[in-house]
Amino acid sequence: MTQEVSCLVDGRPADAVPVDDRGFQYGDGLFETCRVEDGRVACLTRHLARLSAGCERLGFPQPDLVALRAEIESFVAAMRQGVLKLTLTRGSSARGYGPAGDTRPRRVLCLSPLPDWPSEAQRDGVRLRFCDTRLVINPRLAGIKHLNRLEQVLARREWHDEAIRDGLMCDTRERVIEGTMSNLFLVTGGVLHTPRLDECGVAGVMRSVVIDLAEREGMVLEIGDISRHDVRYADELFVCNSLIGIWPVASIDGMNDYPVGDMTRALQDRLAAGETATHNWYPR
Repeated sequence: MTQEVSCLVDGRPADAVPVDDRGFQYGDGLFETCRVEDGRVACLTRHLARLSAGCERLGFPQPDLVALRAEIESFVAAMRQGVLKLTLTRGSSARGYGPAGDTRPRRVLCLSPLPDWPSEAQRDGVRLRFCDTRLVINPRLAGIKHLNRLEQVLARREWHDEAIRDGLMCDTRERVIEGTMSNLFLVTGGVLHTPRLDECGVAGVMRSVVIDLAEREGMVLEIGDISRHDVRYADELFVCNSLIGIWPVASIDGMNDYPVGDMTRALQDRLAAGETATHNWYPR
């Protein structure tokens, strides 16, 4: 398969969904963004588990995960490297917020090339900024990757400097939650910290991998409230997601300079070893 965008809608080649699809109309759905390497989807089990949890939260019928896995594995088998986006909507319905009783979920699989990020992002770290757009507190939707991403869209429109790789977002209580496309970790006094996501934010798949790696390595990990002060005075920072892996943070708003610390580098090394040697993070 070439590195061109290719899509399946309900298992058939297509490049569009009906205009009455509730994902299009209301953002009534879920999605997963997955890295493909050598014809395999990284962390597919974790992605499907989060999708299943999102279905339960939104009241979707549970997908047949065995059949969905088989369809995904067949779809990506010929791709050397790229991105798989899996979208699940509630399906087509007449106008109105209340879906019809016979609505059937619609699944969409799309392949696209992996973004061409500079290699120094992994090695030397990246520049971030703080966003003005705030995340609304809503425990009902916290953690899942639903289709309503307007907060992230508005936040990402706040800058046009391509040297800034992501923007950190706070909630309406001024707690630091995540990046527009990533989860945040920081190290202070030898303790690894990451924001809690029980009121807003996305519980990223790579975040779960990092948490498991830290526990296996015997690192002290705390999940809780993170302030701007905590971020400013951290010893080291990094962001992560399923496509980038782990990016050290070099600076925020051009004011803070952070080293690529030992804990960040150790987690990068463990992640790389799992990808290239044992495929620990490609569980079936």
